[in-house]
Formats: sequence, C-alpha cells, structure tokens
Amino acid sequence: RNLRERFGIDDQDYQYSLTRSAPLNSDSQGRFGYRFLTSFDRRFIIKTISSEDVAEMHNILKKYHQFIVECHGTTLLPQFLGMYRLTVDGVETYMIVTRNVFSHRLTVHRKYDLKGSTVSREASDKEKAKDLPTFKDNDFLNEGQRLHIGDENKKIFVEKLKRDVEFLALLKIMDYSLLVGIHDVDRAEQEEMDVEDRAEEEDLENDVTGTNPIGSYGTPPDSPGNLLNAPRFFGPGEFDPTVDVYAMKSHDNASRKEVYFMAIIDILTPYDTKKKAAHAAKTVKHGAGAEISTVNPEQYSKRFIEFMQNIIS
Repeated sequence: RNLRERFGIDDQDYQYSLTRSAPLNSDSQGRFGYRFLTSFDRRFIIKTISSEDVAEMHNILKKYHQFIVECHGTTLLPQFLGMYRLTVDGVETYMIVTRNVFSHRLTVHRKYDLKGSTVSREASDKEKAKDLPTFKDNDFLNEGQRLHIGDENKKIFVEKLKRDVEFLALLKIMDYSLLVGIHDVDRAEQEEMDVEDRAEEEDLENDVTGTNPIGSYGTPPDSPGNLLNAPRFFGPGEFDPTVDVYAMKSHDNASRKEVYFMAIIDILTPYDTKKKAAHAAKTVKHGAGAEISTVNPEQYSKRFIEFMQNIIS
C-alpha cells in the first residue's frame, strides 16, 4: 500500500480497476509461458510468476522500497503495486500487479524488447505473425529505428536510466529489458477518422432499419469516481503524465510525430549459478567478445546503458 501511495495510485481506484470487470487476456506471453492479463481499464498488468520470482521479490523488496522512497517514485523500473497468491483446487498461482507501461488510451503501433545484446535477438516468425509483435534489438537496428526525444529529454531519461540500472547491478540483477512502445500520432488520427466514418455509415443503416443498439459501457451510478471516468479531453498524441508516467513525446523537429513509452521490465533475474553456467556455454559457442545477453550484472548494465544512449537522439 505504501508503494502504491509513493506511485500516486489511489487505493479505491486500484481496487476498482482490478475488480469492476474481469481482466483482459493479453496475446503476449511472458518468458517460460507465464500469463499476462490487463485490468479492464488497461491501467494495470497482472502477471503470473514462479515461486522463484516470489522468493526474489521478497529478497529485493526492502531495498526496492528504499530506492523508490529516495527517488520519490520517479523511476523507469516496474511499479510493483501488489503480490497475491491464488489457490484453486489445491493449485497455487502467484501473481504480481504492476502499472501498465503502455497507455490505456493511446494505441501502441510498434513495440520492442531491448537488452543491448545482438546475439539471437530477433523476433521469431511466429512472433512476427501476431497483430502487435514484440521486436528485438537486431530488428530495431536493422530497421534503422531511433527514438527522437531531443537533447534535454535525452539527458533526463539517461540520468534516470543510469540510476535505475546501477541499483539493479548493486542487487546483482540482470537480464532485464527496456520495453519500448511507439504510438504514431498521424496514423492514430487516420485510424480514428476511419472508425468515425464506419460508425456514421452504421448509424445511417440503423436509422433505415430502425435498430439502434444500446452501448454496453454503462457505468452504475454508485461506482467510485475513477480517474479515468472523469471527462478529460486530449488532442492527438496528448496524454496525462500522472497516468501515462512512462510516456514521452518525440521532439518538435522529429520527422514523425510519435509518443514513446519506455520502461525497464523483467527485473527478477538474479545472477545465480544457472546464469553463470549459461554465460559459460554461450561464450564457448559465440566467442568471448560476442554481445551475448548472459554476462555478469556490471557488464550487463554498462552495455545496456551504452546501447540505449546510442538509439536515442
């Protein structure tokens, strides 16, 4: 609860988001087949985790809390808001709730999972067939993609990134990624116009046939004053920075008007015996100088920061 407070999340809003309607299934699967769900209003992510993840969470929680207090909740790290155990027919499932990196309102048109490593870092054909595939480092580089946020925002972002990543290295954590979502403002405007055109055509048809479907999003009169139900009007590519805390606009001179959502994810992997063994095996396979993802936490953090600095302008 104290963490939720630090992240500016009202307890009543939090409960409303998680219990008002059933969460939505996500097409993205976590590593090792863990499930991802999104709260019905898309503000929170509910993810199933392993008992090892739970142990690691308990391991880092005290230091994580202290870090969040010191940085006043301003971080690119996952915002851990709750951890739960669900027992059904004797089977235990552990779940963690975090703030959604992406917007509840602005569509993400392209997304990347970046580690700063180039060995085996391409999206599979199966992944590419999805509606919104998660592309990886080599895909990003091969497309000549860059994140145009301007010098001032880059300075602020890199300072935040360095502080977060140094904290993770201190905890001997690695294998995390920078999740990047890109909202294309012009494309979103065009999509909205297309939807409105189709809706107008349907209205005309309904007038002719005499059927007028009633909207299914009625809100009960006694529902709590959820922030998202308040009538806030935003222009194209506009967002509320208190809700979309990971969002950043492209700078004014960028060739495309975009909104970027950027956050560090998957921070529950300690550099343990399994990682050391994987590093040894990959070094034998790819050579000592190869950009493999299982290096030690200090090397990992240094390479991670360098890569991110190079792709931002």
